Amino acid sequence: MAEHESSTDSSVKPLLHNIIALSLPAIASNLVTPLLGMTDVAIAGHLGGAVFLAAIAVGGNMFNLLYWLFGFLRMGSSGLTAQAFGADDKMRQATVLYQALTVALAIGVAFIIMRTPLCGMLLDMMEVEHRAAAMAAEYFMTLIWGAPAMLGSFVMAGWFLGMQNSKVTMWISVLTVIVNIAVSLTLTLALDLGIYGLALGTLSAQWIGFTASVIVCGLKYIPSFPGFRTVFAGTDLLKFFRINTDIFLRTLCLVGVTLWFTRTGAMQGNETLAANALLMQLFTLFSFFMDGFAFSAEAICGKYSGAGRHQALKQACRLLILTSATLALIFTVGYATLGTALLEILCDDLSTLAAAREYEVWAISIPLAGFMAFVCDGIFIGLTATRSMLLSMLCATAVYFTVYMLAWPTMHNHGLWLAFLCYLAVRGLLLALLLAKGSRGEVA
Repeated sequence: MAEHESSTDSSVKPLLHNIIALSLPAIASNLVTPLLGMTDVAIAGHLGGAVFLAAIAVGGNMFNLLYWLFGFLRMGSSGLTAQAFGADDKMRQATVLYQALTVALAIGVAFIIMRTPLCGMLLDMMEVEHRAAAMAAEYFMTLIWGAPAMLGSFVMAGWFLGMQNSKVTMWISVLTVIVNIAVSLTLTLALDLGIYGLALGTLSAQWIGFTASVIVCGLKYIPSFPGFRTVFAGTDLLKFFRINTDIFLRTLCLVGVTLWFTRTGAMQGNETLAANALLMQLFTLFSFFMDGFAFSAEAICGKYSGAGRHQALKQACRLLILTSATLALIFTVGYATLGTALLEILCDDLSTLAAAREYEVWAISIPLAGFMAFVCDGIFIGLTATRSMLLSMLCATAVYFTVYMLAWPTMHNHGLWLAFLCYLAVRGLLLALLLAKGSRGEVA
């Protein structure tokens, strides 16, 4: 089939339409994560003082450390499901779903059981000031009860994407955001529950979102259970764990970079920590827009790879990179002109805003430095070429810590931001070089 593709398969117009059709709903659904976080940040920023923002920054990063490690539940599910979709293999589609859901729910329950030592360990690693640490602990111990729902939602989002349906996740995301904003505002401002109210609002949103995903999956696809022998044995399971082990180790590096970034900010005091947290909201917002194109890359590249449509695959890669570069340029111009106004919406503490403005130029530079890393990640996940992703991340992480050690003594927090930008740029450059080899066999 690969040798006899029609020109229509690899022409620009249908591929571009496919990218946009998957990317726009994916962007909308991806916004649930930054909107959930930005809702908490915005409310905390109006509770009075930098300590509330610092607590939310620490609490949010505590969950990032946990959930990012298990991002393979979404990424592995999307790539494998997309390839099964391209091959029209319904048994493999169902197998991937049940394998990933079993792992997700087991990990979520383990988090709840181990919540007290987990909370203590994570707070000790971050070396946070006492009052902010107490608030972050309250946030964590409440929101941890959403771990099974959050990890299960990763699986459902990846599976729906692999099935070339990003609209389902979009509408569930809209529901989740509405629930989070309504409940958080009610509990925090109307009932004056503070940090506890923020956690309860997000917790409610997580469980409602996961429940809705399961219901829609059952009604729309009705994936029959393929049997325990199929799900938990054989080459499919080995491939599932091989791919997800690569993604897990890659994500471990990503978490290490983020943890060091937050820890270094915390060492400089609540004001710098709050300023960095505020600026990172700009990165988070960009990343979830950018991930919309990366997610479409997972679905499209996985589908074409599974179906053996190699010309369409190459054309899709080129278009994905072009559209991602355009989006990065738009964000750079937008942050340069409107970034300060956005920061003022998120926070009204003058000292925090003044500190953030000192480092704002770094946040403005992130889109152009990082867009290639995002889109190439999506392409490689769709191809299930996870070993190359791991190797590029290891190199980028080494660059991050090397630049930090060289720049920190003289540049301090500016050096921290410089190291972060170098890390993003190196990730994208290495993946682009691997992709330039031109065939799946060379990058797998």
